[in-house]
Amino acid sequence: MEYIAIAKNIKISPRKMRLVADDIKTRKLSLALSHLTVMNKRASGPIKKALESAISNAVNNKNADKNMLQIKDIIINEGAAMKRFHYAARGRVRPYKRRMSHVRVILVDSELKTALPIVKVEEKVKKEKTEGKESSK
Repeated sequence: MEYIAIAKNIKISPRKMRLVADDIKTRKLSLALSHLTVMNKRASGPIKKALESAISNAVNNKNADKNMLQIKDIIINEGAAMKRFHYAARGRVRPYKRRMSHVRVILVDSELKTALPIVKVEEKVKKEKTEGKESSK
């Protein structure tokens, strides 16, 4: 089963958030939380908060075991952009955007994540064996 938490309108650009998210995606849940705690990036705080929210959603709402959870995906989308201006010489202005991010954390039970691909491989092997017998006749 999937457990989701969403954090919207975080005032950090998506590009900077993805640097942290890509580093965390492949780690185990406990290691990811400890890594986010000591990471020297501003984006680590909101991502850690969203990750802890997804864990609490799974444990409190769906009675999942915290030790069996794994990170399936962390998706960083672009939110709204605030338009701002730098004042330049000769009465001109230079526009720029203050970008915001949306974070979506998806957790799964570790049993389901490992069990599904094995079943698909076994089915393919059975199909290949039956097709091989039919073609040899």
